[in-house]
Amino acid sequence: MILKGKIWKFGNDIDTDAIIPARYLNTSDPAELAKHVMEDADKDFPSKVKPTDIIVAGKNFGCGSSREHAPIAIKAAGIQAVIAKSYARIFYRNSFNIGLPIFESVEAAEKINEGDVVEIDADSGVINNITRNEQYRANQIPPFMQELISEGGLIEWTKKKLQGAR
Repeated sequence: MILKGKIWKFGNDIDTDAIIPARYLNTSDPAELAKHVMEDADKDFPSKVKPTDIIVAGKNFGCGSSREHAPIAIKAAGIQAVIAKSYARIFYRNSFNIGLPIFESVEAAEKINEGDVVEIDADSGVINNITRNEQYRANQIPPFMQELISEGGLIEWTKKKLQGAR
């Protein structure tokens, strides 16, 4: 799977309240959550982000509460991937569970600038910065996790497996 998009850059320790503020957790509708994604980190972000965009962040992305709403809001906004130095453990797992591709790469997170265009080979973990003509490596996503992403998340993966078992 090849992902290509424009970068939006955020810093370290972006918590789930910055990703989707708690005041919007009275809904689990992905489209409604998308209207408020990252607004506490950048109030104009929901109106600026476009489908196929990619977020790059520093260390500990998705820290804070364990709410699944955070990766859902990111994915529903059309953001096709997140690249960060590191992730909070529960955000990491929730992202794969809902089918949001995330990549860990210290080098990419440090060198990619907002507005750059990158191309990610999800299978190999190679990230090409087209704007700067640079290449970085991300930790490779294990095959099972790649399968979850390609199926749209854990629920869709499970449905497919159950249908095959009939």
